[in-house]
This record gives sequence, structure tokens and C-alpha cells, in this order.
Amino acid sequence: MPGGLSTDLYELNMAASYLRRGMEGLATFSLYVRDMPKQRGFLVSAGLEDCLRFLESFVFEEEELAYLQEIGFDDRAIEDFRTVRFEGDVWAIPEGRIVHAKEPIVEVTAPIAQAQLVEAVLLNQVTLHTTLTSKAARYIIAAEGRALVDFAFRRAHGVEAARAAARGSAIVGFEATSNVEAGRELGLRVTGTMAHSFITAFDGEREAFRAFAEDHPNRTTFLVDTYDTIGGVKNAIDVIREMHPPGEVGVRLDSGDLDRLSRESRRILDRAGLEAARIFASGGLDEHEVAELVRAGAPVDAFGIGTQLGVSADAPYVDAVYKLVEFDGRPVLKLSPAKATAPGRKQVWRGPSEDVIGLRDEAAPGPNHEPLLESVMRAGRRLAPAPTVEEMHARFARDLAALPVKAARLTHPEHVVAHRTDALAALTTETAEAARRRIRSSD
Repeated sequence: MPGGLSTDLYELNMAASYLRRGMEGLATFSLYVRDMPKQRGFLVSAGLEDCLRFLESFVFEEEELAYLQEIGFDDRAIEDFRTVRFEGDVWAIPEGRIVHAKEPIVEVTAPIAQAQLVEAVLLNQVTLHTTLTSKAARYIIAAEGRALVDFAFRRAHGVEAARAAARGSAIVGFEATSNVEAGRELGLRVTGTMAHSFITAFDGEREAFRAFAEDHPNRTTFLVDTYDTIGGVKNAIDVIREMHPPGEVGVRLDSGDLDRLSRESRRILDRAGLEAARIFASGGLDEHEVAELVRAGAPVDAFGIGTQLGVSADAPYVDAVYKLVEFDGRPVLKLSPAKATAPGRKQVWRGPSEDVIGLRDEAAPGPNHEPLLESVMRAGRRLAPAPTVEEMHARFARDLAALPVKAARLTHPEHVVAHRTDALAALTTETAEAARRRIRSSD
């Protein structure tokens, strides 16, 4: 897990000043997405478990403290950092739930230095996981029940991002991943076929297929587009008839006109009596291309999704922020134009027709409104075991089924706007007026 130096320098600068001045008051920071990407009608909350693991283990190691001394922190700051642990509370929206702009995903309450020092990692993890999981969710909508497999590892921005793509895609309902380590760690089904290099390493395509079927009889999906796609399908049929592999068989199309090629492949396979053989399509597909193939009725049984998922190509980040909303019992806010914040510890309620943001200690706005934020950590220790992938997927499936149709559209989605309660609106007005009075009095 990341250590004490996994932060930005300005966090350390601020924390050193807080600690030196004995500023130990509790601070609440709210982490949320300020504005939705235009291409997204919803987001999927993800990354919380990695955040909680980081918070539980937060500490400055001796070699880290030595480095801080090298870059200019004095002995007092070093001694203060040496004793820092995360001892705060966390409220969060569980992973797998659909969220919208301005809705707090995580709220941290801790002595201000502690809460400040963990900002960078929390933003990093929530941003990464939420971005990739939300992209994966769009493929679920596009595929309309067709199987999806995560192929993102090789093009993701680092090994950690590849793991996040595998995890996020499983949360929303992908059936497998090609990422073996992610499969081992997370208990996911792993799957894979072969690369074009395997085909070209043999003297002929049929020889390569024969070797693969002999060595991997229970996972014989043949990559057929190395030379000539339809010829490759025919060679695959010949090898299947010759060797009768006992497991599931199929062909993978990785280039060309996938609609036409899938139809031709299906006809050839069916004529050969291989009606059960699956057709697998891949090759840099985005969700719009998947949706187009599905709408056209292309006989593709499963899609391999790689680059476009692994980097969330059309929306590679979400505008996540981490803002102080209460300090030492006093609500605080930021008044910057277009970046103003709302004070106080929050709750988000999901009702039959709208989401509502209010203060944590106020009553629900209606009898059918469900609170989304839950207490997940107290005094630096998590309150429950990590959820299973199945539990997170069930949350997502329920929320997706209830999502407004216009928000679920892949093109020109309508954003869901969460409304504020009267109590939150009043506190915002009062806190803003108090801040302006302080500014005037200090001039």
C-alpha cells in the first residue's frame, strides 16, 4: 500500500503547520465529483476498499522521514510526522452504487492534519476506480446481455490501472478478465485465447490451431484473422473435427467488418454442425460499436474489451474534489466562482424520482428515501469486511434498473441533478454570509 509520502508536498506543508500550532480540531472533508463528464449520464462509485486499506496502514516510515528532512522539513516537523496515524471516521457510498455530480462519495472526519495528509491517495483511488468502472458500465448497457470480457491490461496506464479495470468491470457484470493476477487476487474468472504471434510462429495456421487444441483442450477458441478470416474459420473447423476438443470451442474475430464476418462465420460454423461454437469479437471496440453490432443482430456471443475501457478513452477522468466542509465544529465553505462548496457533514438520499443532498443529522426528506452514505470506518478501523464482487454487482444491477432512461443513454445523456434540502440550503446561506462578514471585518 502507499506510504506517508504518497501525497503532494503542499499537504505536508499544511499538516506540518497544523501540528506545530496544536491545531487538533476535527475536520470533515467531502470527496465528490464537481461536474459530470458530458459523455456520462451517471457514475459508479468505486475504489473505497483500496482507500480504507490505505487509511488503516497510514504511517511515516523512518526512511520516509529521513527523506523529508533532506528536502527541508525541520526536526520539529519530523517528530510531529513520526507520530501521525489515521484515527478518523469515514462515511461513504458503497462500491457499485450509481452516483451523480455533487453527491459526496466519501466523507472523512479526523484531526485536520490527518485528514489533510490522506487527500491525494483518496482522490487518486476514487477517481481511477470510478472512472474505469463507469466506463465498463456503459458496455453493459451496450451489450444488452451479451457476454463481456476485460482485455484492458496491456493498454492501461500502469499495472494498478489494469487491476482497477478488471475489478470495476467485474463489479458491473463482465463475465471474465484476461488479467491473471487480478483474477487470483479478486477471485475472478480468467480467460484468454492466443495472439497473432502464436499463429505466425508456426509454419501454417492449421498447425498452430492443432497445437493449441492439443495443449489447451478445454479452452479452444481460435484467433482466425491472422491471414484470411474466413479461411481461418474453415481451418478452425477442420481442427475441431479432427481433434474433438472436449471443452467449449469458438472463433475470435479481431479485425475487419465484424458484422459481416460474424454472419459469414456463423453460417460456416452452423453448416459444419458446430451450432454451439461461440463467436468472440474484439479489436479496440468502444461501447457505441458494441451497441451497433448488437442492434444490427450480428451473431456475436461475446466481446473482448480492451483499450477503450482501460483508459476510458472518451472521458479519461472525473472532476473529483476533496473539500473542507467543517472544522472544529464550525461549518466552512469556499466561495470561488464556479467552485463554491456546501458546508457541513452530508447525507445523500435516493428517492423514487430524485436524489437529495442534505445534512447528515437531518431526517430523510420522505418515507421512501434511502440513505446512500454509510459509516464504514471509526477511529481508523473499518467496521465491516470488504464486500464481495457479487455484492457490489448486485448493488449496481439494482441501481441501473432504477436509473432514468435518459441518464442511461450512451449518447447525449441527461444528467441527474441532486437537489438540496432546505436545511442544507439555509446552512449554506448562513455560512456564506458569515464568511463575507469575516472578510469585511479583516479588511
